[in-house]
Amino acid sequence: MQIDEQSQAAVVVLSPRGPLTGGDSGVFASRVQAAASRQHGRVVVDFSHVSFIDSAGLEAIADLGESFERHARTLKLAAVNDTVREVFGVTEMTGFCEVYDDTSSAVRSFE
Repeated sequence: MQIDEQSQAAVVVLSPRGPLTGGDSGVFASRVQAAASRQHGRVVVDFSHVSFIDSAGLEAIADLGESFERHARTLKLAAVNDTVREVFGVTEMTGFCEVYDDTSSAVRSFE
């Protein structure tokens, strides 16, 4: 899985590309954790290029959400497509993160 990274203000925006499944979920989680460590939790994950998520991807999101919460932070996802958003709703994944319509809104939420 390719994961692009850019900075917007004092926030790191990670943009994974492709489905979040199986072996990619560990790489994804490691990149998010590393960015969170560098930026004091000021991380947004842009899901606009994530077309599908499986149980391993959901587990990675849940684990990241719990890790962020233990450090008084919130995992923020942006631009989640309808299919992935529906999976999040069915699995109650939104309890582990905040979901924003777009990256700009998620970045501004840190202000």
